[in-house]
Amino acid sequence: MNRHSVLDDPDLDDWRAVRVVLVRHGESQGNAAARFEGQTGPGLTARGHAQARAIASGLERHGLPDLVVASDLLRVSETAAPYLARTGLPARIDTRWREAAVGTWSGRSFVEIAAEYPDIVRALRRGEDVRRGGGETFAEVRGRVAAALDDTLAPFTSTPAGSRHTVIVFTHGGPVRVATAEALGLPAGGHLGLDPPTNCAETVLDFVLGGDGSRSARLVAYNTPAPEEAA
Repeated sequence: MNRHSVLDDPDLDDWRAVRVVLVRHGESQGNAAARFEGQTGPGLTARGHAQARAIASGLERHGLPDLVVASDLLRVSETAAPYLARTGLPARIDTRWREAAVGTWSGRSFVEIAAEYPDIVRALRRGEDVRRGGGETFAEVRGRVAAALDDTLAPFTSTPAGSRHTVIVFTHGGPVRVATAEALGLPAGGHLGLDPPTNCAETVLDFVLGGDGSRSARLVAYNTPAPEEAA
């Protein structure tokens, strides 16, 4: 059934439109070595740096954003750097956009974790929200990312009616998935229906904000490959 939505034709006399572009970091050394990183780990590989340069160019199609937000972790800082240099914009650092903490699993390979913790790995594969290495659950990650998303959007509710804005967020795969699930109102665990984003992939969410605090969202694109990997 074709359902008309305010998102398809918003009355911009009463609403403000905000496009949020979520960018996962480039290939990190941990990614290349198939190791858990969580909230630690070294920076990008040579390929990751090339991806960061490519996405800096690719993001230009969104125009100059009103705001750039970034996780504070090194692999994200190195991904954002070419874009910030290209645009001359600063990034607002927000630690709530960090990857999920994986505790004692940080720095360890996927293979050795699967061998040492088979029961936990099986539970994860069943979709259970268990702690990895004593770190965070995805429910906890979603909670902090939802709060970060709220704070990112909040300033635009007081902008002139009919205005349009863009925000670029440099972050990690886990936050991209839970932010998308939160924006779309998916239930707990809803992020499991979304593929893990690839390195430097873009996810685009369009929000329509009412002056009364109401909010709606539409997924425009999910996991669009980095420019160097696009066919």
